[in-house]
Amino acid sequence: MKRFIQLSCMTAVLAASAVAIAQTGGYTGPSAAPATAAPAAAKAAPAGYSGPSSVPLMTAKDLLANGKDDQKVRLKGKLLSHKGDEEYEFADASGKITVEIDDKLFPAGAKVDHTTEVELYGEFDKDMIGESKLDVDQLKVVGK
Repeated sequence: MKRFIQLSCMTAVLAASAVAIAQTGGYTGPSAAPATAAPAAAKAAPAGYSGPSSVPLMTAKDLLANGKDDQKVRLKGKLLSHKGDEEYEFADASGKITVEIDDKLFPAGAKVDHTTEVELYGEFDKDMIGESKLDVDQLKVVGK
């Protein structure tokens, strides 16, 4: 069973790599991932509401200090680096937090790197043991 899971994971990584190579856009900034890791693939961002939100805009520092598990939040800042898989290091003026972004959330055709200002909307995953992070539901490019 363990070998089957490993084989399934390897197959998924290879398939994702092929998609990443075939498409343009996505995150193009620094990466902490091994050199063999493919950059995030850009797919068409899902259409949705883009107007004002009642979800509070928070800072990374305040979220890590006071955030509650499953709390909906917005953060505005920059993706500093790709940590591997779907994890990125996000920073604003207050500090840094790990965020998890599915490749399909990157806007099609838009290059997002460590100088691009983004607004992230998602759900805070507060871990008692280990690293707390933001599971991103929506990524919006707000400036360069």
